[in-house]
Amino acid sequence: MRDFLSTIIITFFIAFGVILGGAIIGGLASFLVGKAPLMETVDLAKKLKIWAIVAAMGGTFDTITNFERSFLNGATYEIVKQLVIIFIAMAGANTAMLLLQWLTQENLN
Repeated sequence: MRDFLSTIIITFFIAFGVILGGAIIGGLASFLVGKAPLMETVDLAKKLKIWAIVAAMGGTFDTITNFERSFLNGATYEIVKQLVIIFIAMAGANTAMLLLQWLTQENLN
């Protein structure tokens, strides 16, 4: 259980960091090329969301493979663990997007 808790925390912050870091660095790059950095930061955050979730899950199809293997073997605990990991990755990405919305005062919708 302790390993799973540490996996959840790491998953959250990986997704959080991919969104926040990617959007801020991309906003800096847009400033360097003469575009509006705040608007580009918000656009990049929206575009990076799915990639942040994939990166937080491990960047491979391990989660999907584990999900399939657990489903076929009837291991419901493993299925629940994989669903929790996906949910936590989505929560980390959404938290970073909310922080960017607060920092930039731009609408993310």
